[in-house]
Amino acid sequence: MSGVAPVPSLPGPARPRPGAAAPSADGIRVLRGGGAAVVVHLRAEGLPEVLHWGRELGDLDAGDLDQLRLARSRPVSPSALDAPWPLTLLPDEPDGWEGRPAFAAHRGGRVEHPRWVVTELQADTGRLHIRAAAEGLSLETQLALDDAGVLRVGHELVNTADTPLALAALEAVLPVGDRVGEVLDFTGRWTRERSPQRRALAQGSHVRETRRGRTGHDAPYVLALGTPGFATDAGEVWAVHLAWSGDAVYRHDALPEAGPLLGAGPLLRPGEIDLAPGESFRAPTAVFVWSDRGTDGVGARLHESLRARPAHPREPRPVVLNTWEAVYFQHDLGRLASLAETAAAVGVERFVLDDGWFTGRRDDRAGLGDWTVDAEVWPDGLHPIVDKVRSLGMQFGLWFEPEMVNPDSDLARDHPDWLLQPLDAGIRAWRGQYVLNVAHPAAFEHLLNSISAIVYEYRLDYIKWDQNRDLIEAAHEGRATVHRHTEAVYHLMDRLRARHPALEIESCASGGARVDLGVLERTDRVWASDTNDPIERLAIQRWTELLLPLELIGSHIGPPVAHTTHRAASLDLRIATALFGSFGIEWDLTSCAPAELEQLRAGIACYRRLRGLLHTGRLSHPDTGDDGATATAVIADDRSRAVVRLARHTTADRALAPLLRVPGLDPRGRYRVAPVAELRTPRGLDEAPPPWLRDGLLLPGSVLAEVGVQPPLLAPGEALVLDLVRRPHG
Repeated sequence: MSGVAPVPSLPGPARPRPGAAAPSADGIRVLRGGGAAVVVHLRAEGLPEVLHWGRELGDLDAGDLDQLRLARSRPVSPSALDAPWPLTLLPDEPDGWEGRPAFAAHRGGRVEHPRWVVTELQADTGRLHIRAAAEGLSLETQLALDDAGVLRVGHELVNTADTPLALAALEAVLPVGDRVGEVLDFTGRWTRERSPQRRALAQGSHVRETRRGRTGHDAPYVLALGTPGFATDAGEVWAVHLAWSGDAVYRHDALPEAGPLLGAGPLLRPGEIDLAPGESFRAPTAVFVWSDRGTDGVGARLHESLRARPAHPREPRPVVLNTWEAVYFQHDLGRLASLAETAAAVGVERFVLDDGWFTGRRDDRAGLGDWTVDAEVWPDGLHPIVDKVRSLGMQFGLWFEPEMVNPDSDLARDHPDWLLQPLDAGIRAWRGQYVLNVAHPAAFEHLLNSISAIVYEYRLDYIKWDQNRDLIEAAHEGRATVHRHTEAVYHLMDRLRARHPALEIESCASGGARVDLGVLERTDRVWASDTNDPIERLAIQRWTELLLPLELIGSHIGPPVAHTTHRAASLDLRIATALFGSFGIEWDLTSCAPAELEQLRAGIACYRRLRGLLHTGRLSHPDTGDDGATATAVIADDRSRAVVRLARHTTADRALAPLLRVPGLDPRGRYRVAPVAELRTPRGLDEAPPPWLRDGLLLPGSVLAEVGVQPPLLAPGEALVLDLVRRPHG
């Protein structure tokens, strides 16, 4: 069983180069990057331990490092082990660790407790690559700290014995500062993803598991430990995210005999990973981030790191129209051609035909698996609508759900053995669909070839890749298979991209149930949620932004009354919400009044003018001092420009809105502050709004950061978007 390949953003070779030196006893290595540092103690016996992960410590000579090692040496506790013990990179009972083990395995029921010996080492400023061995086992561990201060940790295990090894756990863990006192992670449900939950740090080993066969609407997403009272822009925070789309473990430990630990790894079901002699398993990469500027500091590091990837989207993120909430399954050439004409007229750049185009697909109970164009609905294939869209100057995209199958499909009837579980096994249906065994070689080739044929024939620019159910009883022929299934899905995406290098892919999973850095190594944006209700989206996107920069987050304008919540919202708010993301529309524009189309045209023009800033600048969430209002700011790297959105979702407890402050600007620069020209300024609840809204202001960055400006008292469901432009010095 071979694990997934490392994500491309984890630099360095898979194995040490020939001739890599064996480490000296009690050596110290320091990784530096982005103002962060990791100090690793290479011990004479066993795996290394991390002495420090956090703020850069400055220039330390060999003597300083040796003294640091002594300063961190453990005492012998009363009523405990008789000698000091290390907190290693893979803590387990042989080290003296009595919390959740980072490694667990057995051979034929006999527990494995390896005594590791480091045999090879590679090190430079930002990377440490370690090879260790124990009886019957080989381990490679890589720590890579990039220029953004983001640390990626990966483990690969090889069974070097002549008997099989049953692996139960292989997790990346790191110690964090003793000052931590609070925990932040996330939960959620369909249309309410990434809902934060916060609590005091408690003693013991605490685990969040995901067992949904995909990342999940309720995924922990990012697990963070912080100093008491840490906030958006203040306090120290240590955080971890697992770059993986399958079952996962997020854990933190605080034992009486050790400082707090933070970690993550794949959740391995019983019998899921059995390594034959010579086989290897590579755990998904765990992404660790430290910040001394609160959660926005965590986000800033992650965004900078992601934007430095070679494959990060560089072209302007196009304005998308997706047909789902416009036509649902009612595909008709005339209606869709009219929709395309209207979309092009308001400035749409990419037209995506959603579910309903393939054979037998008149509802969600049939057709999945049969990736051929429905000849009854489209007698000339999709060429008429594709040609129409391209003649209007737009790109064309198409919806697929490759991993699923309906029993009412030719694929299920002709190849029942391709399903993950037999239909007569009593597995519960979900949206009328079951799981295709993507790891089955014939099923894999069928998917690759049938999707490729559509991409070739219609020269697709874009695929919306959906996955609309959790994997329940995810076992094939009695063996747990979530991990293999996830690997196979990744491999399918990789093969498809290799065949079609220009093809862009969106990750969707009944909305935001597959939002993670593993799938984003293979895709170009995520669909954050199936709700286009802007009030819900403000909260969902605010925390999606902790991990992802705006250009990777699909954000669309829906109809006046939201499909998912039945709440009515103004077009002003819907535009202001979608603006901060990868902008799109999911609405039957042919039903719009002329005034609505003109307002849409202006909103799209605003996005197209600002997207260069929105998708490259530094994102923050200034404290509004008001639980009913949120602020989102994007400041250019050179601090020459900024755009700020203030949105209200509930009524205020005061009649005078708190001052709106914008930290992070050039304190000595003077900024012209005014509502963005293309959008309507909200009326608000004031009898007379602040006079500066009409003519704008000219204020130093220091005043904007420390004093702020008086915003209007917005009504619930209103948003104000401001342009800030620095005037030339002098």
